[in-house]
Order: sequence, then structure tokens, then C-alpha cells
Amino acid sequence: MGTSGNSSSPLGARTAPALLLAGILLSGCSPARPGPEPAPRESSAPAPRPTALAAACEVRLPASWSSALAAGELRAPAGERAVLTDTGPGWTAVQLTGAGQRRAALLRGTGAPRTLLTLADPVEHQLLAADFDGRRWAAFAVLEGRTLDSPWSLYVWDATTGTSRRLARADRPGPLPQPVVRDGTVHWAQGVGDGKATVYAAAAAGGAPRALRTGVMDAPFAAGDLLVWRESTGSGTRLAAVSRTGARTAALPKALAALRDVRSVVSDGRTWAWVAGETAPRLMVWRTGDARPTAVVTESPAVDGMDQLRISGRLVTWRTPETSYALDLDSGSYARITPAYGYAQARGGALAVAYSVGNAKTSGSRPVIQVVDAGRLPGLPRCG
Repeated sequence: MGTSGNSSSPLGARTAPALLLAGILLSGCSPARPGPEPAPRESSAPAPRPTALAAACEVRLPASWSSALAAGELRAPAGERAVLTDTGPGWTAVQLTGAGQRRAALLRGTGAPRTLLTLADPVEHQLLAADFDGRRWAAFAVLEGRTLDSPWSLYVWDATTGTSRRLARADRPGPLPQPVVRDGTVHWAQGVGDGKATVYAAAAAGGAPRALRTGVMDAPFAAGDLLVWRESTGSGTRLAAVSRTGARTAALPKALAALRDVRSVVSDGRTWAWVAGETAPRLMVWRTGDARPTAVVTESPAVDGMDQLRISGRLVTWRTPETSYALDLDSGSYARITPAYGYAQARGGALAVAYSVGNAKTSGSRPVIQVVDAGRLPGLPRCG
């Protein structure tokens, strides 16, 4: 799969889906599936108590999933190639390249892609990450080179005007950007020198960014009403959090506050997943109300090199160096969801996959990107 590399983040290597998917292009074989109406990604309403978690088994991907994914295959505009960047409720961010031009674009339902920005260098610059609130504001990062230690710029796009402005530029070592857009505010982290990074918040409509926390840390992610990241303690790493609304230091549940030296942490505010262990990695899951975390997936090769965890409701997806998997927490099973070297991400009610039919390095290969409503997928087969 395309280019990869190590970030300069002191917390370790970070991979960028857009770079890993270079050459995985949007197919024009079938029309785009209508996306669901945008909805809040986190809810404060009480959720039904889930069944107890246990070790999951691997099952074959059912035909119903394959059919649903095939129906969600996207179409690129004529003469353009596309790379999947990020997805969410009713939207997909892609990089489109054609006729000496490269642009960052947002797809919503069956409508034509809306250009977020025409990139200044159609060869060197790449769309790295994006987030959209489903209504007005999108934030996206452009890597200004082919390696993960290249400078990057963060932009804000206004759907009402169709224009973008640059919010920040990073030219020092630090975590790769993964912007978070919530309630008209953009959050991100960038390197500030001396091996440290700062988490910032800025109003999407304009105004000076506010520094929330500085330390040796990863990029933050949203978990309900919290903004969470991994942070160095000097002897290891732990999770830290602030409230998204008040930007005050926030306490994490005991099961999460006790975690040390875990990787690839994700959450939707109720369910948390992460990778624990180096020599014997395992996928851990904890949900609000659980007495303790559960090792859900421990079998190789599903956990070998496990990275890029994503979560949407009952689904958790991850990538290994060979392929990608999806775990159904309700069914207690997981399945390989893409062919070799494919990429999958579940996020905000959507499930997106990208892979190549045939050798991606040859002209005869057929690239595929598919996006479906994760909530409409049937459960994976149960164990036994």
C-alpha cells in the first residue's frame, strides 16, 4: 500500500491513511450510495446495557456484508483519481488528482464532490486527514511533502461560502494532525520544539487559537464530551483529557486512568478500544459500566502489527501490515474485511474500505473504495 514511514512524534510511529492509500483510487463502476443524514457523533442519552464482553472468534465475512459494501462503491469524477482520507456520518473526504491538478474534496450522499482546496503542488502535497461536523465546518490537513516528517498546514472550510482559510502550519517535529471539529470549534495538536507538542482550540469562524496543554503527546481525539490523547510521563505513557466545552482538565474513568503504555486508543465516548502488549499484542475493549477491560482479540495474525483502530457503535476496525479487520461487539466475532493490503475505518456511523483488485502497482489493477452506513449492516456470525 503506498508510502508509509515514521512520524517525529516522541510517542512512536504514526501512520497516515491517505499516504498508505496512495494508489488506491475511487472506482467509477457504480453510483455512490446515498449517505445517512448527519447526526451527532456522541450522545448523552443512556444506552442499553450491553452483554458482557468475552474473547472473540474469527469468522468469514458474510455475503450480506460483501453485497452491502459492493452497493456502496463510490464513483470518481471523470478523469480524476481519488484516495480515501476519512469518513463520517454522511460524508467522505477524498483526494482527487487529474489533469495536472490535485484537490481535497468532500463527498456527501450522491452529490458531486465539493472542493475544499486546490493543492498548491499536485505532486508533493497530499490530503492527510479531515473532519466535518455534518453541517457547516470541515477541518483538513495537507502534508507538504511525500514523507511523514514534512511540514503540514491545517485549513478550515466553510460550507456556506465554499471557501477555506489556513488555520495553522507546522514545521517542527510533532504528532501527525488529526483535526477534531465539534460545536464550531477545531481542536488539533502540533509540535512546538524541544520534543513537545501543544493541543490547540480555535473557533472555526475565526479568532486566535488557544493553547490547552503542552507536553510530549499524541494528537487528541474526541470521546463524548472529552478531548483525549496519549501523554508521556517520563517513564512511559498514559491517557490525559480535558473537557471539550470548558477546556478544563478532566478525570477519566478509573479503568482508563490506570492504563500505561498502550497504543492506538479510540473511543466514541462509551466504548474504548486500544492495543496492549508488544511481544504478545491484544485488542482490549472497555465500555462504560464494565468492571474491567477485556482482551477481545489475541490471535495472530489478526493482532500482528495492529494499528489504526477506529470505532463506530458496535464495530471496531483495525489494520495490520497484511489486511484490515472488523470486530462486531454484539456478535462477539471479527472478520477480515478487505483483501490483501486493504484499509478499513469505522467512524461516526460510517464504514469505509479501500483496496485494489489485482496488483496495485500494475496498470491492470482495479482500485475500489466503498462506504456504507455501519448501523444497517447485519451482525457478523456468532461463534460456534
